[in-house]
Amino acid sequence: MKWILKKFDALSVHELYTILRLRSEVFGVEQHCVYQDVDNKDQSCYHLMGLINDQLAAYTRIVPPGVSYAEASIGRVVTSALHRRTGLGRELMNESIRRLYELFGKAPVRIGAQLYLLEFYSSLGFIQTGDVYDEDGIAHIQMLLS
Repeated sequence: MKWILKKFDALSVHELYTILRLRSEVFGVEQHCVYQDVDNKDQSCYHLMGLINDQLAAYTRIVPPGVSYAEASIGRVVTSALHRRTGLGRELMNESIRRLYELFGKAPVRIGAQLYLLEFYSSLGFIQTGDVYDEDGIAHIQMLLS
């Protein structure tokens, strides 16, 4: 596994295309969710890419404090279908949290998680902080890692 973290302006056109393609495959096609993935937050964020054999296998968007929430956040968490059920999702989140702490210090991290992943995020130390809400037809919850 090779991890690459870049600010938006440092992404190559190829990297950006690959990121957007993976996000579209999973969030749009697989999850049958019609929503505006390109939301004008990418430009303010850091993009963590996990490569296996030079192919994008996993990705997160690391969001600075004040962009989505008062706290820093991790979003657009996605693993390629080819690499699921291998532990890569846990590795991706652990690497994302580590990189977020390097960037912004060890402060609370807030996420908007899909409800079906409650147990997964809880196992990483996140705690549910609100009621279930609908986002683009999918049940979500806010969670906080203190």
